[in-house]
Amino acid sequence: MKKRHFLLSAAVLAATCVSPAATPGGTVYVDDKGVMRRSGTDAEVSYYGTNYTVPFAHAYRALGALGVDRKQAVDRDVYHMARLGFNGFRLHLWDVELSDAQGNLLQNDHLDLLDYLIWRLESRGIDIVLTAQTNFGNGYPEKDTDTGAFSYRFPKCGIHEDRRARKAQANYLEQLARHVNPYTGKSYAGDDGIIAIEINNEPCHTGTGKEVTAYIDRMAGALRKGGFGKPVLYNVSHNRDVTQAYYEADIQGTTYQWYPTGLGAGHERKGNLLPYVDDYTIPWKDSVKNYGRMARLVYEFDPGDILYSYMYPAIVRTLRREGFQWITQFAYDPTDMARFNTEYQTHFLNLAYTPSKAVGMLIAAEAARSIGRGEDFGRYPHNTDFGGFSVDGENDLALMDSGGKFYYTRSTSRRPTDIAGLRHIAGTGSSPVAEYGGTGAYFLDCLDDSVWRLEVMPDVVLTEDPFAKPSLKREVGAIVYAPHEMSVSLPSLGENFMAVSVTSDGEVLKAESGSITVMPGVYLLSKSGDTSGWTAESRFGPYGNMKVGEFAAPAPIASLSPRVSHTPRALAAPGDSLQVFLKAVS
Repeated sequence: MKKRHFLLSAAVLAATCVSPAATPGGTVYVDDKGVMRRSGTDAEVSYYGTNYTVPFAHAYRALGALGVDRKQAVDRDVYHMARLGFNGFRLHLWDVELSDAQGNLLQNDHLDLLDYLIWRLESRGIDIVLTAQTNFGNGYPEKDTDTGAFSYRFPKCGIHEDRRARKAQANYLEQLARHVNPYTGKSYAGDDGIIAIEINNEPCHTGTGKEVTAYIDRMAGALRKGGFGKPVLYNVSHNRDVTQAYYEADIQGTTYQWYPTGLGAGHERKGNLLPYVDDYTIPWKDSVKNYGRMARLVYEFDPGDILYSYMYPAIVRTLRREGFQWITQFAYDPTDMARFNTEYQTHFLNLAYTPSKAVGMLIAAEAARSIGRGEDFGRYPHNTDFGGFSVDGENDLALMDSGGKFYYTRSTSRRPTDIAGLRHIAGTGSSPVAEYGGTGAYFLDCLDDSVWRLEVMPDVVLTEDPFAKPSLKREVGAIVYAPHEMSVSLPSLGENFMAVSVTSDGEVLKAESGSITVMPGVYLLSKSGDTSGWTAESRFGPYGNMKVGEFAAPAPIASLSPRVSHTPRALAAPGDSLQVFLKAVS
């Protein structure tokens, strides 16, 4: 079995609500119509996921400053990615931390951590696109550190035209393709989990169209020389004056970005933003030669500076209409530093600290795999319900009710269409199938006809605007472990079910009228109390890629000083009554 596959016993498979599907095998290729397909079956693929930068730059330094074991941090965050249903991951590599002045690949801690991250992602069944180089410094949001790498010797908008720089880049790309990951035992060229390589991140070209095409061909040739026979990608979102040159190069896919609400506002944005994501325009799709033979991937997207939960599924709906088969958000905040939101202040996403947004990502991942390529649901406001999904800008709610899954980002009164047929539930707040008084996310997964797995994340309280000027001395959120009553209404459990804590020494709870009091952690629920067929090490999930006893959350704070947050009312006229709302946590 490949390392990213897991084997379940036949006895367990026979009893599960939904048997885990086999992890897809084979490489991904692009056909002559620009469609990404999987070898062996020729089936179309559709990916959704995130970026995550722990091996490099600020995230690497910040975790070190906080005294966090970086590999353990990766383990926690990759579990979250699996928990949220991601099947795709993209990362632009900081070549300034991986190379010397000649473009030789350095065997250092950054490369080791990248290799480890790739291995952990593949063990969860998550495929990868690597962007080989950024050609800029490693400082943001601090100052750059000159590592002696080739990218520090040339300006960003000249590095692709300089003869010496091209030589160093080609050397680096060839060595990167040949590099053998000690955790997987495979080279990047020979690893099916790395489905494609993008040559560089957001290039800045100053040469002619012919020079641009020649540069791309040379870089693609270096990857091929290193044994990389899978799709090579290039960014077409930049340098509009040479767009045709990209499509004449020896590549198989083109990459795009989308930041529909802008970036760097410095404060939380408010309002119904659905009209902002109703359309994604590609100006040259009807005029550029070879447009139709290239695969289309979104390497980065995000509605910046918002805490709303409804935007991610709406963005997927629009991008799938335009034929995108790879959609990766930028970027997932490492759990161990998310309370500061220092990495990229305009982005803020983490299962523990932004639970509603994270469930929105789960729903979007399902939408990306359910909506057909090119499927059109019309225009706003008539497209807020689409294919088992719905988005509500006024109430900040995204919801999925399809295929035995019922997911919601906020409290909802909507009843699932088939409660008896439910197999997976996720949400924050309350619904007709689960009432919960905490602020964290929770997940209910049917393991077999009589046993459900319940995972409850701790409470989170945001005490500062997370999009304001960041600092590792300025915490924007607090995690609180507190008991909360939870009511579960599922026919297979009844009102007097038993709950066994998996993460708290087997504590047994008995429900009264369908209600138990839970702390953050994992529980097994059953009508009879018999959960003997399942242990903490048992596998579950769509590819058997999670363990029943897994749980990843920030540790409780032993002593949390009282904090009070307040958002002033925007307008108040003399003589009006005025209500002041405060949020206190301690």
